[in-house]
Amino acid sequence: MLKTISIRLFTSLLVILGSLVLVFVIVYLLPGDPVMSMVDPSTVSPEVLANLRAQLGVDRPLYEQFASYVGKVLQGDFGKSIVNDEPVLPKIIEHLPATLALTAASCFIAAVVGIWLGVLSAIHRDRWIDLTARVVGLFGISMPTFWSGILLILIFSITLDWFPAMGSEGWKTLVLPAVGLGIVGAGFVVRLVRNSMLEVINEPFIVTLRAKGISEKLVMYRHALRNALIPALTMIGVLSGELLAGTVVIETVFSRQGIGRVISDALMSKDLPVVQGVVFFSAVMYVIINLIVDLSYRMIDPRVRRSQ
Repeated sequence: MLKTISIRLFTSLLVILGSLVLVFVIVYLLPGDPVMSMVDPSTVSPEVLANLRAQLGVDRPLYEQFASYVGKVLQGDFGKSIVNDEPVLPKIIEHLPATLALTAASCFIAAVVGIWLGVLSAIHRDRWIDLTARVVGLFGISMPTFWSGILLILIFSITLDWFPAMGSEGWKTLVLPAVGLGIVGAGFVVRLVRNSMLEVINEPFIVTLRAKGISEKLVMYRHALRNALIPALTMIGVLSGELLAGTVVIETVFSRQGIGRVISDALMSKDLPVVQGVVFFSAVMYVIINLIVDLSYRMIDPRVRRSQ
């Protein structure tokens, strides 16, 4: 167990470092000059612009900028915003809880709805329940996030007036954005769980359990589902990153204050320290979620414990 955790932690650190390198290079190659977003070039002399570039360190070679940035990150210093000169870390911490709540709620909806419909679809194969679940799954996969968000606003906010259309205060403002993101994830989970269940149902040990007289519900929900959950957990771990990235769109649609809106605004103004800080925290969260998923395999499938 300790060896497995150590290997996972080492690979997680490599992923985080790789994400830092990748986003630093991509942001560096973005068109435009971050200094120009701070001043009006027509009213500032070239000498002042050169001094600003020197203060920000953007006039140095790329490798020197990256080494300086990594050194500061290791000390907990993510720099200051180029636009308003505010520290990056407090800004991320301020908006992070809203995004984490949205991602967690959407993952919960995707997992519960996806697993439930996937199991029903496999058990009632080629019946109306199976057809309904597959249509729901196809709808979730095909529907763009911004379009599902607009539909939810039109139906449940404007027409029925059940939930607010915007904001991030209170649990009611979380419902529609979480459903809008969760529907997308549920579509993938439904199809994966259905296929996994159909494969497990035809396994010899399921036939043996039925021959022993064990009830069909116990066979399906205790034995078959437990074996079919491994690929579903993997999918949910991957979806957590996709849903985290989807907050950029959904927070814009519902006017929520989260790190999705923060990085969207930072990209528009080429606020490099903010972009790098948000991507770093997003990578850390994604790695932590996948580490938890990897370790949960041991609790679900005894074969994983024996192999490790």
